[in-house]
Amino acid sequence: MIVRRDAGTPAGSDEPGWLDQEEAHAWVALAGVLVALPAALDAQLQRDAGISHFEYQVLAMLSMEPDRTLRMTRLAALASGSLTRLSRVVDRLDKRGWVCRQPDPTDGRSTLAVLTDAGWEKVVDPAPGHVAEVRRLIFDQLTRGQVRQLHDIGKRVLRAMGTEGLVPPT
Repeated sequence: MIVRRDAGTPAGSDEPGWLDQEEAHAWVALAGVLVALPAALDAQLQRDAGISHFEYQVLAMLSMEPDRTLRMTRLAALASGSLTRLSRVVDRLDKRGWVCRQPDPTDGRSTLAVLTDAGWEKVVDPAPGHVAEVRRLIFDQLTRGQVRQLHDIGKRVLRAMGTEGLVPPT
């Protein structure tokens, strides 16, 4: 239950700040997107490239770095996954020759993930289809003003979660 049909929360009460009808409708719509979008993106990437959306995110995050290298902890944050999940995925990507691990020369306690040339090809090949699917599902549905609002909303929510560093600055 996220909405109370009665008059609301009395002042000084231990009751939560229940959502009003408009907030509840917005929350249900957002929750639906959070559930359905990853499945839709996974389906497209599985069909076109034989990889999951999370695997693609890992490859894409590495591909955007000038040296195609990131610390595993940073890569986990950028790909929105735990270090344990990332480690399992990097193991799979390593077996396929797309990513390799190296000790961090500046910090012996850290491990670097490095995108190989084969990994570069694996992320570049499905990129046009992936972008087309993202455009179809999201950006073709929005006005330019709504895109700016979506960016602002995303930044604000990530800031509230303490993960605002995941969004590049504008």
